[in-house]
Amino acid sequence: MTYNSINMKRIYIEEVSQYKNEKVEIRGWVYNKRSSGKVRFLLVRDGTGIIQATIFSPEKDHPLFQLFDNLTQESAVIVRGQVKEDPRAPGGYEIAVNDLETVHIAQNYPITPKEHSVPFLMEHRHLWLRSRKQHAILQIRWEIIRAIRDFFDGLGFRLIDAPILTPSACEGTTTLFETEYFDQKAYLSQSGQLYMEAAAMAFGKVYCFGPTFRAEKSKTRRHLIEFWMVEPEVAFATLEDIILLAEDLILFILERVLTKRRAELEILERDPGPLEKIAKPFIRLTYEQTVKKLQQMGSKMLYGDDFGAPEETLLSQLYDQPVCITHFPAQIKAFYMQPDENNPEVVLGVDVMAPEGYGEIIGGGQRIHDLSLLEKRIEEFNLPREAYEWYLDLRRYGSVPHAGFGLGLERTVAWICKLKHIREAIPFPRLLYRIYP
Repeated sequence: MTYNSINMKRIYIEEVSQYKNEKVEIRGWVYNKRSSGKVRFLLVRDGTGIIQATIFSPEKDHPLFQLFDNLTQESAVIVRGQVKEDPRAPGGYEIAVNDLETVHIAQNYPITPKEHSVPFLMEHRHLWLRSRKQHAILQIRWEIIRAIRDFFDGLGFRLIDAPILTPSACEGTTTLFETEYFDQKAYLSQSGQLYMEAAAMAFGKVYCFGPTFRAEKSKTRRHLIEFWMVEPEVAFATLEDIILLAEDLILFILERVLTKRRAELEILERDPGPLEKIAKPFIRLTYEQTVKKLQQMGSKMLYGDDFGAPEETLLSQLYDQPVCITHFPAQIKAFYMQPDENNPEVVLGVDVMAPEGYGEIIGGGQRIHDLSLLEKRIEEFNLPREAYEWYLDLRRYGSVPHAGFGLGLERTVAWICKLKHIREAIPFPRLLYRIYP
């Protein structure tokens, strides 16, 4: 059919409330459809939302009905008609269709309304993204990314991009992805932190935001091979300074999601109540205090052990707020951690544990700023000194106390969305033995 397109505007579904009673054009894909007598109901999605497009005719063989009957799930269409307010329709508005154009008929779309196995869905991740819940998760992820950038930009931080290929390790040599870099070895970045320390000495307060890689042979619900981190670093900052910064960042993210993405939380059936209760100050515990509490609850964790999933779950049973754990034994933390001057056996680090069993979402601390101590640590950790000469330069020329942290984006998304597995918190997850699609 043809339709007079004069005074008709192409819009996105999220804008539909601004065009009540106006003639509009929407381009998208068939989400679902149903018939009822003289009416045909077409649910159309365009990436910004879903709207009901209604075709009415007393004629059984109306041309629009024939077009409607040929449509399949995920067929591409252009719908033209008038915006009508209708509280019964999804989103409160519908399109009274005057014209329907078929762009492409999808044949045998593999993800049907029935239940599918996780391996099947992961194999079809490129299509699974179109489903309502996966779409809602990634909308929330996008909102969290925007909130993070707004938070740091609003505080005057400078965004500095860290390299992906590096000559040295940050978190330890056992989880590095090694590659050839012409005539030498290079590694995929585990963290942008070391480079942010250099940038902080140039700009005062900085952050990077990008992908990081860990070659961990782990198949837990909390681990990805490739994930995203935001890493702020601040010159002249202490452990206390960055704990306060971490608290403010988490609260800023939560406020943004609770304000802007309530509809998506509802789609996910995520109770916002526990998120609304989060408030400053967060729970503060030293590592030693935490181990004692966990042992009292039946944990077999010993002093000197790192936290695992069972311990993180036990902490969630104690507190409904994030927990900041500080003053870790030096032997379980990275080489660059600043020792506590009152007890050099522990370092000025912090892990922030999310409630509800989601575990660590932030790790950070104060960095060593003394040249001789950092040289000693590099030697103790058996690291190749030549790869860190540039890092040592930061302690030779204008060294100051400084601190920072890394927030794992996917773990934060998983907590806020209350996901069972972190693989749904990233568009295309990289897992142990899975790199397709």
